[in-house]
Amino acid sequence: MKDTSKHQGLRNQLAKLLAEKGITDKKVLEAIKVIPRHLFLNSSFEDFAYQDKAFPIGAGQTISQPYTVAFQSQLLEVKKDHKILEIGTGSGYQTAVLVAMGAKVYSVERQNELFKTTSALLPKLGIRAKYLSFGDGYKGLPDYAPFDSIIVTAGAPIIPKALMAQLKIGGRLVIPLGEDVQIMTLLIRKNATQFEKHEFGDFKFVPLLENKN
Repeated sequence: MKDTSKHQGLRNQLAKLLAEKGITDKKVLEAIKVIPRHLFLNSSFEDFAYQDKAFPIGAGQTISQPYTVAFQSQLLEVKKDHKILEIGTGSGYQTAVLVAMGAKVYSVERQNELFKTTSALLPKLGIRAKYLSFGDGYKGLPDYAPFDSIIVTAGAPIIPKALMAQLKIGGRLVIPLGEDVQIMTLLIRKNATQFEKHEFGDFKFVPLLENKN
């Protein structure tokens, strides 16, 4: 599959739609314009890649709808060279958006099939994550902590303590919390023991899986 001027036009339209839906972070919108989402999907979905919809990517997982990717990315308040931990690499699309925003991304994926596919795909597209790992997202990556921010791209019943511990003071953790429907939740670390919590309405994610490795 190639990336054409037609795809670029569709990305520009998608970015415009996301702006109309309330995405204001210019870096997020620019990243949506440059990352070829159709290359992260099975070719049978190529014609729909720039609709604001989620699609299956194998192993019972999905690529999040662009609005969700943009919304989570905006909550992170990414600055250049921010060290970001991503829990749930999935297709690699969210990873790519964060890299395009200037972040240094460390990502964990629990499904080996997806880990292998995405680890091969990202370098082919010239997208350089700092570190891709196959492992249990509930544990994070303590060897690389602390992180400026942490993003969880699957629904979690609780906020894993390990992830809270790996967040810098002043850092932001964005996680969808809940079983069937999730509430998008932002934690800001105030000091060693205190976190400020904000909630941003309902979203729908596949569940965050643990302890299967």
